[in-house]
Amino acid sequence: MEAFSDGVIAIIITIMVLELKVPEHGQDLSSLIPLAPFFLSYIMSFVYVGIYWNNHHHMHYLVSSVNGKALWANLFLLFWLSLIPFGTEWMAANHFGQVPVAVYGFILLMCGISYTLLAHILARHCGRQSELAQALGKDWKAKLSTVVYVIAIITALWLPVLACVLYAAVAFIWFMPDRRIEKKVLNDENYNKE
Repeated sequence: MEAFSDGVIAIIITIMVLELKVPEHGQDLSSLIPLAPFFLSYIMSFVYVGIYWNNHHHMHYLVSSVNGKALWANLFLLFWLSLIPFGTEWMAANHFGQVPVAVYGFILLMCGISYTLLAHILARHCGRQSELAQALGKDWKAKLSTVVYVIAIITALWLPVLACVLYAAVAFIWFMPDRRIEKKVLNDENYNKE
């Protein structure tokens, strides 16, 4: 499951970078100015896909096996992640217009919901006392992210730039993987060195 997800995520990033077009005319830096919306959208989407890839790896570090439900939940996550290039391109092509920014936020919201669903299915599969279940705890990051996404989607219909700031704030919350999982990874790596 992890290797397949890595491949899909690599393709998603490749598709996004291929959407960055070289200016047809001009050899100076000013010829890049029209590409600014595309580059800014690409940066935000690249960070998001990177966050999902990073957290996906950390989560799977604590999982020794998966079941059919987890496989389907993982595909559900990959489906929404695969729509990020579409949302990125539409948002950039329309210079962060209201509806494209709202749709981009909806895609991010669904990525978050599907990731949370996958995490909880894996935690249930591993057991209540598993390290993954304990690391997830009350999952305040997922709950807070969902609320911020909904607020940002509504905000996008009036102030799309503010909505993008809220999307960036959620990315900031998730930038560092869960400390309890990170601590487990580091402890195991130190143990294996001894």
